[in-house]
Amino acid sequence: MANIPGKDSELRAAVVALKPYFWHAELMALTAGALLLVPTFYMFAVYGPVVDSRSHMTLFMLTLLVLLGILVMEVLDWARSQTLLSAARSFDHRMTPRVFQGVYASHLHGTGAMGLQPMHDLRLVRDFMVHPALAALMEAPITLVFAAVLFLMHPLLGWSALAGALAQATLSWLNQRSTNAPLTEANRASMAAQHYADASLRNAEVIEAMGMLGHIHQRWYQMQQKFLSRQAAASDSAGAFMASSKFLQTSMASGLLGLGAWLVLNDALSGGAGMMIVGSVLGARMLSPLVQLVSQWRAVVSARDAWQRLDQLLLRLPDKPEAMPLPAPKGHLSVETVVAVAPGSQTQILKGVAFSLAPGELLAVMGPSASGKTTLGRLLVGLWPAAAGKVRLDGADVFDWDKAELGPHLGYLPQSVALLDGTLADNIARFGEVRRDKVEAAARAVGLHDFICALPLGYDSPVGREGAMLSGGQRQRVALARAVYGDPVLVVLDEPDASLDEAGEAALAQAMAQLKARGSTLVVITHRAATLAQADKLLLLHEGSQKAFGPRDQVLAGLQQRAQEHLRLIGKSRDAAQVQGQTARVAA
Repeated sequence: MANIPGKDSELRAAVVALKPYFWHAELMALTAGALLLVPTFYMFAVYGPVVDSRSHMTLFMLTLLVLLGILVMEVLDWARSQTLLSAARSFDHRMTPRVFQGVYASHLHGTGAMGLQPMHDLRLVRDFMVHPALAALMEAPITLVFAAVLFLMHPLLGWSALAGALAQATLSWLNQRSTNAPLTEANRASMAAQHYADASLRNAEVIEAMGMLGHIHQRWYQMQQKFLSRQAAASDSAGAFMASSKFLQTSMASGLLGLGAWLVLNDALSGGAGMMIVGSVLGARMLSPLVQLVSQWRAVVSARDAWQRLDQLLLRLPDKPEAMPLPAPKGHLSVETVVAVAPGSQTQILKGVAFSLAPGELLAVMGPSASGKTTLGRLLVGLWPAAAGKVRLDGADVFDWDKAELGPHLGYLPQSVALLDGTLADNIARFGEVRRDKVEAAARAVGLHDFICALPLGYDSPVGREGAMLSGGQRQRVALARAVYGDPVLVVLDEPDASLDEAGEAALAQAMAQLKARGSTLVVITHRAATLAQADKLLLLHEGSQKAFGPRDQVLAGLQQRAQEHLRLIGKSRDAAQVQGQTARVAA
C-alpha cells in the first residue's frame, strides 16, 4: 500500500486505512497457497510409502489428512474473499459520499462534462478489491515457497522454474506495454461516446422536431467505432500474450517433468519417480498467478485508469473543511466591489459591482442580455466565488458559509427551472421533512394551492422526471413556491416571470409583497418593467459593469434625463448634417 501514488491522495488514505483487511487476506492467501502442496505430497506418499507398505490404515489416515487440508484451504479462500469484500464495503462507505460530493461540485462549478463517470470509476476501484487479479497478486509470494522446494529437490529444477517465471514476467510486462495505450484510448472513447449519447437523450425533443436524429446517430456511431477499434486492438494483443502465457505454463510443466525424468535416470533426484511429478506440479503452480495476471490485465488497466481519474477529481475539488456555525442571518446584504469570472475562465463577467440592501428591500436588476445578471444571482446565493471582492450576508461571506446551514434561510429561483423526481410536496419542501402547513403556505403564496388541491393526489402528485408532468408555467410556480418555502431572509429570483401567464404574474407580485412585508431581502432579475412597481432599488448592468444603482425613482429619473439629452444630441447632429448637405449642393 505504501507504493500507491499521491502523497496527499484521499484515495490513498482510504486504502491505507484498509491495511488490516489486506494483511489478514494476504496471510490467508499464503496459508491457502501452502496447502496447495497437500494433494501433491499426498500423491507422492501414495505412490511411495502406501504402495510399498500396502497399509490400508496409512492410506486412510493420509486420505483423511489431505481432505482436512483441502477443507481448510477452501475455508481460507472463502474467508479471504469475505475479508476483501468487507474491505471493499468499508472503502465504498468512506469514499461514496466524497465522490458524490466531487461530482456534485464539478457540475455546480461548471466543469461537469464527466457526468456520472466518477461513480462508475469508484465502482471499478471497489470491485477490483474482490477481483481475481488482486487474488492472483496476493498469491504471488507463495511462488517463492514453491521455488525453494524445487531448489531443495534439485538446483537444476529450481533454476529452470525461475527461468520460466522470468519469461512469464517478461510476457506480463510486454502485455502491459502493448495494451496500455489502446486500452486507455478505448476507455476514453467509450466515455466520450457515452457522454454524447446522454447529452443527445436530454435533447431528444429538439432532435426529433428538427430531424437531426440521422446526423446525431452518425456522429455517435463514429465515436463508438473508435472505441471498438481501440478495444479490438488491445484484445488482439492481449489474446496473443495470453496464448503465449498458457503455452509457457504448459510447456513448463512438461519440461520440468522431462527434466525430472532425466534426473531420475541419472540417479540425481532423491525420492525417485514420484518426485519428478511433484516438480512438474510445483513448476506449473509457480506460473499460475502470473498467468492469471496476464489474463486479467484489462481489469488491472481499467482499475488503474479509474483510480487516476478519481484521484484527479478529488485533488481538483478538495473537501471543504467544517466551518464554524453562524447565527441565523437577518438579511443585511452587501456586495463589495465584486469581480466574477466563470469557472475555468479568465474573462471577467462582472466588473466591480457594489451595493447593499437592508432587510425588507426589493432590488430589481435590469440590463441587456449577457450583462452579468445571472452571474450576479449565482454570487448572491454563494454558488460561485467572487474573483475579487466579497458578497456578505450579515457580514459573513456567503460563499464560505456552510450551505447546509445557510440554505434554509435562502430562496433561489434560477433562470432554468429544474424540479426533481418526487411529489409536489417533496419539491416545495426541498426534499426535507414535509410540513404540510409550511408547504401549503408556500403554495398559497404563489397561487398554486387551488390547482394542487384539484389534482387526484393533491400535494402527493408526482412531478415526473425534471417536472415532465407539469407545464412550463406550473414548473415555474412550483419552483417559486420552493424558493419562498420557510420564509427565507434572502430571496434571489432570476427571471421569475419568464413562463408565467397573467394569473401567474399576479401571484408572483403577491408573493413578493408578502416576502417584503415579512422583512425578507429580495433581488429580482428581470427584463419586464412591470416588476419595477414593487422595487425599492434598481441596479442597471451593462457588459458586466454597474451603470446605475440607487432608489428606483432616482435611477429612473436619471435614465430619463440621459435619454432626453441623448435625443437632443441626435437632433443637433441631424441639423448639422442637413446644413453640410445643403452647402455641398450649392458648391456643386
